[in-house]
Amino acid sequence: MNKREVGTVYEEIASKELEKNGYRIIEKNFYTRGGEIDIIARDEEYLCFVEVKYRTDDSDGDPLEAVDDRKIKRICKTARFYLIKNEYPETTPVRFDVVAILGEEIRIIKNAFDYCGI
Repeated sequence: MNKREVGTVYEEIASKELEKNGYRIIEKNFYTRGGEIDIIARDEEYLCFVEVKYRTDDSDGDPLEAVDDRKIKRICKTARFYLIKNEYPETTPVRFDVVAILGEEIRIIKNAFDYCGI
C-alpha cells in the first residue's frame, strides 16, 4: 500500500472510533490548495476538525508529535476556509481534535490545540 492508501485505512479506523464516542461524521478528506482536514465531525455543539496521525510503534515518536506548528497553521487555515465556504456563522463553536493511533492503541485528544487565528 502507498502512503495515501495507508492513511485512508487509518482515517476509517479513526472515523469508527469517533462514532463510537458520539461524534457524527460530516465529511472526510476536505481538501484545499492550502491543506487538508482528515475528518470534520459534530460532537455535541462543537464542529470538530480532526487530524488523524498513525505510527506503527513509538520508534518515530508519539503520533501527536507530528502535529507541529506548521501543520496546525495549515489545519486552521483550511478550517477557516471550510467555515466560510459552508456559510457557518462566526459564532459556531469549533474544536480541533486529534486521533492518535499508536499500534493498536487509539486515543482521541479533544481540543488538542487552539485556533491559531490565521
